[in-house]
Amino acid sequence: MDVKWFCTGLIALMCFGCNTPAEKLKLETWKQEIRDTEKAFSDMAQKEGVAKAFEAYCAHDVVMMRNNKLVKGKDGLKAYFSKQASSSNFTLSWEPDFVDVSTAGDLGYTYGKYILTYRDSTGAEVQNTGIFHTVWKRQPDQTWKFVWD
Repeated sequence: MDVKWFCTGLIALMCFGCNTPAEKLKLETWKQEIRDTEKAFSDMAQKEGVAKAFEAYCAHDVVMMRNNKLVKGKDGLKAYFSKQASSSNFTLSWEPDFVDVSTAGDLGYTYGKYILTYRDSTGAEVQNTGIFHTVWKRQPDQTWKFVWD
């Protein structure tokens, strides 16, 4: 057998062998786990308040960028939200348009649209919309927590 053809065949087998149906199913399962976690996170923010939801779904080593500054760690997140206006003054909802996960199933990310609704000083309802991006990390207990927002 020609060595060139053997090497070509081996490389093709390695490339195509990595995409088995079982591996694709695992990736889709992990993506759905992240999608479900994102939905539960958004639902909790609407029902129980943004601060409580962010605290519940963040990892201990979370980092957020707010007002062009980094908020680091779960304690930093709690301090940040304690300084903000009451979360009862606004609602926040979002849904991912895209979800992806690493082939190891330990990191994933989402992005999509959010809607922030509040009442201004005249009592009129105001809606701000934008794009969010969240990085998720699988925790030792197999749950997903966000590490970047």
